Amino acid sequence: MTSSPAIEQSLRDAGLRVTRQRAAVMDAVAANPHAETSTIIDHARSTLPEISHQAVYDALHALTDAGLVRCIEPAGSVARYESRTDDNHHHLVCRSCGRIVDIDCTIGAAPCLTPAEDHGFVIDEAEVVFWGLCPSCSAQNA
Repeated sequence: MTSSPAIEQSLRDAGLRVTRQRAAVMDAVAANPHAETSTIIDHARSTLPEISHQAVYDALHALTDAGLVRCIEPAGSVARYESRTDDNHHHLVCRSCGRIVDIDCTIGAAPCLTPAEDHGFVIDEAEVVFWGLCPSCSAQNA
């Protein structure tokens, strides 16, 4: 498997060693936004058949720690991963089928929301999840 120069550069810029496993996992996350681990494993194995479950988990952990991948966990859902990490965007989640889509900040720059009381915290991010029905599920329920 040959990884893309952009993926290799991203790994280097984050201070990570370039490995085939990390490159395959980064590619899988980029190709499958909001994917759960099983989808990432399947995609990574399509280009690197010998990659183990543990190697995928290890790569996801390293990539998340380095800020190259973001883990989200909407209520009632398994962990999901995305490569959109350079902003403070939010998510829409369908209550019926579980589809997740990105939405930009609701108001202004990060953290997008200002709490009435910060209790001394220096706030740098707000996580907002909007719930509802996607267009397909809405049509089926009509």
